[in-house]
Amino acid sequence: MIEKIFIKTFGCQMNEYDSNRIFDSIKKIGFQRTEKYEEASCYLLNTCHIRDKAKEKVYHEIGRVKKIFRYKKKPLVIIVGCVAQAENEEMLKREPYIDLVIGPQSYHKINDTILNHIKKKKKIEITEFDPISKFKYLSKIKNNAGKVSSFLTIQEGCDKFCHFCVVPYTRGPEYSRPFNQVLDEAKYLVDNGAKEIILLGQNVNAYNDENNKLSDLILELEKLNGLERVRYTTSHPKDMTEDLINIYKYSKKLMPLVHLPVQSGSNKILELMNRKHTIDKYIKIFNKFKEINSKIEFSSDFIIGYPGEDEKDFKDTINLINRIDFINSYSFIFSPRPGTVAADLKLVDKKISIKRLEKVQNLLFENQMKMNKSLENKHLNVLVENLTEDRTQVFGRTEYMTSVILDGNKSDIGKIVQVKIKQSNRSTLFGEKINNSNQKVA
Repeated sequence: MIEKIFIKTFGCQMNEYDSNRIFDSIKKIGFQRTEKYEEASCYLLNTCHIRDKAKEKVYHEIGRVKKIFRYKKKPLVIIVGCVAQAENEEMLKREPYIDLVIGPQSYHKINDTILNHIKKKKKIEITEFDPISKFKYLSKIKNNAGKVSSFLTIQEGCDKFCHFCVVPYTRGPEYSRPFNQVLDEAKYLVDNGAKEIILLGQNVNAYNDENNKLSDLILELEKLNGLERVRYTTSHPKDMTEDLINIYKYSKKLMPLVHLPVQSGSNKILELMNRKHTIDKYIKIFNKFKEINSKIEFSSDFIIGYPGEDEKDFKDTINLINRIDFINSYSFIFSPRPGTVAADLKLVDKKISIKRLEKVQNLLFENQMKMNKSLENKHLNVLVENLTEDRTQVFGRTEYMTSVILDGNKSDIGKIVQVKIKQSNRSTLFGEKINNSNQKVA
């Protein structure tokens, strides 16, 4: 009998990759994916522990499922991801509706775990760290994402132990997938329609397998016929090495947007965060990139109101944003994560933090608007990824990852088209395709 599974994913791009790979695995034991809650005989929630109240969001979501299935047969409920890792057995105790709890380094056991539960009706929790077995198993199962722009995890875990972050505890120590294993998956993705590959890792630029670094991997991807664009995220300033910076001199497929989280513009706060880099180092990295190619742009992450942040520290952050003109960034008020060093520190007054966040976001949004406005009436190369929801236009992205909506049809998907930008807002460009006999089929 064919079973249907509904998968809901919270959080980062790596969770999106994991959800797709989980489905690649469990469809081998008879599951089909559905986009409708009410059809599902299995509900899987892939969780994230980075943002505030992550744990409570899980229980809220389970509450919704319970209401939907109040008068129906209960689905098999599986919680995976970082909250599963952090809370493990506690989740089974707190919410009897949950059947299985599986951490992110145990996905290679998901099929056997499901079958075992169906047979014995026993609740199971699996949260050991075993990335080697996990990726060895997943390498034998084809990645059937089938998307024009495809994620590819190459590195997991973190050894940095920033005082605000739970990743070392939920994803374990840094682990780099075998070089050839990554290349094999990349080749398969390209053979099945991927025109862009986004390399993923908690510290993606810490990738190192038998002296093969991220720069070596990018050079190999450069050789793949049919692959047009390469990106990577998320990087750490400590691992932004000369070989990786220099690759921008040679690569024709590496996109000119560098996402490099700085978190704060204050050296004092960076030290309190245990970030292992300074603002001087960050600016030197920025300058090196600009010397190689003035068209390279930066995006970043900011934590506002970290314990100990005073007005001078906040002004340092504002000064850094003005200095670098980040074109797209994420900013959040600090929220403590249980188990981290910063969990019990005295918080900055919430009203002050909210005002500071508003100032930072207004400045960052102004940068985005200014950048997007400067692109109006210009011609840009856009990789078309899919139809819009109403199927009347197409959606694509520029080299800087900016969303573009334009007139087009299904035949444009997978092509790099030249687009004249007519209008813009903070997050999206709107344009029209330029008829060009030399249009590139990606």
